[in-house]
Amino acid sequence: MRSERPFDTLVRLFPGLGWLRGYGRDTLSADALASLVTAILLIPQSLAYALLAGLPPEAGLYASIAPLIAYALFGSSRVLAVGPVAVISLMTAAAIGSLGLDNPADQVAAAGALALLSSVFLLLFGVFRLGSVANFLSRPVVDAFITASTVLIIASQLRHILGIDMHGATLPELAMTFVQSMSDINLAALVVGGISLAFLLGARSLLPGLLKGIGLGGPVADSLVRAAPAVLVAAATVTAWSLMLSERTGLAIVGSLPSGLPPLQFPNVELQTWRALLGPAALISLIGFVESVSVGQSLAAKHREHIQPNRELFGLGAANIAAAVTGGYPVTGGFARSVVNETAGARTPVAGVFTALLILLVAAFLTPAFHHLPKATLAATILAAIWRLADFKGAWDAWSYSRSDGAAAFLTLFGVLFLGIEFGLTLGVAVSVGLVLQRTMRPHWARLGQVPGTHHFRNIDRHDVIVSPHVVSLRVDSALYFANARFLEELIARIAAEEPEMTDLVLMFPAVNFVDASALGSLRAINSRLKEAGVRLHLSEVKGPVADGLIRAGLFDALTGQVFLSHYAALRTLDPSTTLRAEG
Repeated sequence: MRSERPFDTLVRLFPGLGWLRGYGRDTLSADALASLVTAILLIPQSLAYALLAGLPPEAGLYASIAPLIAYALFGSSRVLAVGPVAVISLMTAAAIGSLGLDNPADQVAAAGALALLSSVFLLLFGVFRLGSVANFLSRPVVDAFITASTVLIIASQLRHILGIDMHGATLPELAMTFVQSMSDINLAALVVGGISLAFLLGARSLLPGLLKGIGLGGPVADSLVRAAPAVLVAAATVTAWSLMLSERTGLAIVGSLPSGLPPLQFPNVELQTWRALLGPAALISLIGFVESVSVGQSLAAKHREHIQPNRELFGLGAANIAAAVTGGYPVTGGFARSVVNETAGARTPVAGVFTALLILLVAAFLTPAFHHLPKATLAATILAAIWRLADFKGAWDAWSYSRSDGAAAFLTLFGVLFLGIEFGLTLGVAVSVGLVLQRTMRPHWARLGQVPGTHHFRNIDRHDVIVSPHVVSLRVDSALYFANARFLEELIARIAAEEPEMTDLVLMFPAVNFVDASALGSLRAINSRLKEAGVRLHLSEVKGPVADGLIRAGLFDALTGQVFLSHYAALRTLDPSTTLRAEG
């Protein structure tokens, strides 16, 4: 047996290294260029999202360095860019704000603890191969959560745009503090924030057309548009410094940032803090995973590639561990940065490593340059990046299609906006799971008859079919488990009472892909009760895995009737005169 090569061993330990097979000069050049473009976007965005999370700006830079490298080693996406994102930053702010910590060092430590706990949940999901955990959040609930979070983010950033003291975790709290602080609006902050926002929105909507008009198009124009936030940061910083806006007008600025490498330390917080952060960490890991997989899958589809959800759990878990021990806070795959990374030409996760190294250089040597950066400019950067995420029409569309899904969406919207982001998301998850249980507790079922001239059987309420006077055909369109086992017993008891001439009951099982122990007990009870009533119980079209389980449990041997390969064979055997009439 041939021994494993050293590189193969490394790939087994660090799956991301598999991208290095056949890595050449062209790929290196493409990744390097993409990393430069992505870093230009990430630097101002990382500072802004740290501001949103209620943390020192350098925490955003630190959260964009080591996590990128960790994801490159363990993740499955070719171009996913991991780092701080708006919604996770808002959830981080809510979680840390609930602890009542005043010391910035304690807040940073709590943010690291939150990232570490998030990684624990992600890794546990990965170990138990629970990549499908994202299915606990329905799309209407996720869309409503993002919409409500966007509204809260916009409202929370008004304090920097207006230069006033607004605070609160819900829309009423923010509105109340806004009214109380209206008289303290800082004109300089309003002007700087307004110009910054107008510049960013104009660069996105008008600049491409202007550049095309002067003969600049394609990659050059795209790069200039993406560089707009960095240009704005530089211009606003120089303006605030040269005009001494902070000293003369009270304009809030970033202030002193530490230079050097990110700190390498374990989050040092009290036991009660770890306990308080467990719930928020679970929700952050769930939302972060949903967002990251959604972004990764949409980008992978363009290149006919495949994202492995279970491996993504390990990639994101590793990224959050890296953030926790380097002064960062919870991270996930971001849409804007990943799209920039992909369209800039990134071919492998090595582009993320290069991006991390560029941000590391900025954190190590250039942080003093951000001293006079206005917070109003960073707030404008956030608003320009996220305002389009608010989609109230989605909740209404869900309501129009399905009242239950629409109700879940509107409850999530209400909960996040008026009760708090964690309560609102928990409410959305609970309602989503509750709706699933409610639908499966009373699954769809149908009485069947034979379609004339065919071997097909359809719902007697929807089609003109031939029905046997003695054989009742019943189809259940759901897995059978503890939540609906009693329903099946009651349904068959009612049918038996309504059909005194029934001699045989055939349960058609093509849609039953699982039978748990509770449902098995119900099938045995149904078989026994029908036997006492002089009715035989039969099964038809049972799926292989379901049949294997029922055989091992002895149900097939205990049946008073038979198990048929097809429903037509069942009716042909039990009531040949009816099937001949249907075919005649």
